[in-house]
Amino acid sequence: MATGRNHRPATRSRGIPEATVARLPLYLRALTALSERSVPTVSSEELATAAGVNSAKLRKDFSYLGSYGTRGVGYDVEYLVYQISRELGLTQDWPVAIVGIGNLGAALANYGGFASRGFRVAALIDADPAMAGTPVAGIAVQHTDDLDRIISDNGVSIGVITTPPGAAQQVCDRLVAAGVTSILNFAPTVLSVPEGVDVRKVDLSIELQILAFHEQRKAGEDAPPEGDDPEAPPMRATPASRKGPDGDMPAVMPA
Repeated sequence: MATGRNHRPATRSRGIPEATVARLPLYLRALTALSERSVPTVSSEELATAAGVNSAKLRKDFSYLGSYGTRGVGYDVEYLVYQISRELGLTQDWPVAIVGIGNLGAALANYGGFASRGFRVAALIDADPAMAGTPVAGIAVQHTDDLDRIISDNGVSIGVITTPPGAAQQVCDRLVAAGVTSILNFAPTVLSVPEGVDVRKVDLSIELQILAFHEQRKAGEDAPPEGDDPEAPPMRATPASRKGPDGDMPAVMPA
């Protein structure tokens, strides 16, 4: 099986929009679930519903892949799984290095879903000397002093940063200098990278804040409108007009 450092997905060269690329994993997840249930074909409407998008957008996305389905039949599930996996580069072996083996880093190392999706945790790296040699998910943690060698020896092109925010940029710089060209950043900070290096940021606190916003909006929608509270004191009447230097003026001036 080919390794990730020598092969990169063809999505950019084929002109697939980034928005479409971001939706491909959603389609793949839905299709994989259908495949596991031995479903042979699926309509655009059914697949769009399962992926959480509208069917017109799905058909447009698939047109970039050269897959248009068959009228009255739909899309071949197994073929689409292969086609999307190939576009995403998941038919290759992608060695991944995780830097920062605290609670989150260890949890990611123990996640069993990477291997089935084309990713292999090849190295675990931490700055704490006491962690060196400690096995996590069957892999011995190595010290950051050896980062360059670890990246080179394992052919790593994807790095995952789970360090505290103060250390993330320095770790990022070292990963890039060692040849890493794609970074998944879990540290709550913005990373600066040179052109040609891709960064995806996962910030759990931001996602929770967005959910809190929606919860607040929903709570506001459930609250009684102002003035409906029988316990509330009466509002003072607002005069329809008031005197000005040129006579009566409306309470609300026209635009």
